[in-house]
Amino acid sequence: MSSEYLESEIFCMGTNIIQRVYGFNARKTIKEVENEMKRLEALMNFYKDSSEIGILNSYGFEKEVKLSRDVFYIIKKAKYFSEISQGAFDISLAPVIELWGVFTKHERVPLEKEIKEKISLVSYNNLILNEGENTVKFSKENMKIDLGGIAKGYAADRATQIYKQNNVNAAFINLGGNVMVFGEKPDNSDWSVGVQEPFKSRGEIIGVANITNESVVTSGNYVRYFEDKGVKYHHIIDPRTGYPADSNLMSVTVISQNSMEGDALSTAAFVLGDKEGMQLIKNYGAKAIFITKDKKVKITSNMRQDFYLIEDNGFEYCSEVGL
Repeated sequence: MSSEYLESEIFCMGTNIIQRVYGFNARKTIKEVENEMKRLEALMNFYKDSSEIGILNSYGFEKEVKLSRDVFYIIKKAKYFSEISQGAFDISLAPVIELWGVFTKHERVPLEKEIKEKISLVSYNNLILNEGENTVKFSKENMKIDLGGIAKGYAADRATQIYKQNNVNAAFINLGGNVMVFGEKPDNSDWSVGVQEPFKSRGEIIGVANITNESVVTSGNYVRYFEDKGVKYHHIIDPRTGYPADSNLMSVTVISQNSMEGDALSTAAFVLGDKEGMQLIKNYGAKAIFITKDKKVKITSNMRQDFYLIEDNGFEYCSEVGL
């Protein structure tokens, strides 16, 4: 296989999307993927009233809203992951996320009464799906959904489908930390993806995961946060409380063949904590790396041969604590 590749970077879906594609039709493939990312963003943009999500949030209580195959499928899968995580992941959390100003310039700590009011709107059970018609309806007035916690995963999966259709030799795509690899590198070795050291600045890694035709997705409390009166508030909100998840974890990295699944599972596992989160990952059959606040690295047994720490950085490697 030729080691030549093309690389591109665009800003889309709220993040920088970087591709590296190997093969004679790399240029055509990259363009197709970029166009697909833009199409998906237009469908699912929470902040645009004209998007399908915007229309659903505006009229979903009044009537059934017909959706495209993509958006309906993502909502259906999101509801499934809400069910298996017992609500630790929930796309109907949008009204509470808005209160906190997550990913805006207006982050704040809401009043307790505000959270109580908005948390009453949150439940995946309030999503009524009609598979025959591809429609969704809300059973509660003023509820909203946001696919931000799962959309990039779906986009990575769509990119992989395009790589396959175009018969490229190999490819790598990174959607703001959501990484997917396709095929083998030119030297036939595995791809190596660094796992962020959560106690250090971005780009400093704690270890390396070796993967092939898999996705790596991390949820961590260091990614986005703000401080108020000396207290840090991170962006991963627990749908059951309306407050930032208060587990014993700094980060959860999920390795799976489907990036959308990794997106949902990493968030849910982070909210649940290491014990319940590990059980969720085990039940689903994915791989995971958990980093706790007391500097323990816990991995699932199916990841033991494919993950290693770099240097002696004060972390306790609990490989046998995994599954």
